[in-house]
Amino acid sequence: MLIHPTHRAHPLVEPADFAAPRLPDAVAAHELPLRTVFEWAGEYLCGPHPDLGRRGAVCPFTDTSLQRGLFYLSVHTGTPEEPDELAALLLHYRDWFAELEPKKGPGAQFKTIVILFPDLTEFGVVDRAQELLKPQYTRDGLMLGEFHPGPPQKAGLWNPVFRPLHSPVPLLAIRHMVPTDFPFLRDDDTTVAAYLQRFGDRVPTHLREHVRAAADRLTRSGSAS
Repeated sequence: MLIHPTHRAHPLVEPADFAAPRLPDAVAAHELPLRTVFEWAGEYLCGPHPDLGRRGAVCPFTDTSLQRGLFYLSVHTGTPEEPDELAALLLHYRDWFAELEPKKGPGAQFKTIVILFPDLTEFGVVDRAQELLKPQYTRDGLMLGEFHPGPPQKAGLWNPVFRPLHSPVPLLAIRHMVPTDFPFLRDDDTTVAAYLQRFGDRVPTHLREHVRAAADRLTRSGSAS
């Protein structure tokens, strides 16, 4: 378990912690939601799904993140009612994420912080918080993903009737942006611009046509304004 030197109230639980019969005392009160999400990550995110529309795991990064001990979980109790409240809570984790190793190199793409909100029953606040923060996070080279039991209404990339962002506990997940993330960013000029600034010279081959079209749209939009 990792404890921040100045924000000790919300430690990060590491994959190795789940090997013990009981989680550390600092998070023992949240044993059920933490273990539930940890098991969900290992089973659902790391496994295939018949409705996914492609082969492979639901999330291609999670298995390696878990194996390398870079999949961190934390818990926030209470029921924030506005996305601004969640945004404020996430500031600590966003800053801590930047401090954690690895900061650069191939291994950095597997670093993940998952923040659980087990008391939330109004799942829409999670969706609204992600929408509010997405432009800011992408400018910082980060992805912020929303998951909850609703589930979120965002369709799968390969199967439009599949809702892949289902989780047993409401949560938001922070990770580094990678070149293959373009399909999640293509519908907004701000996130397209952030992607192009970071990956414009190393777009994956299968995405180049789509990225070029978005870049042209961005150029036309800038010319019009």
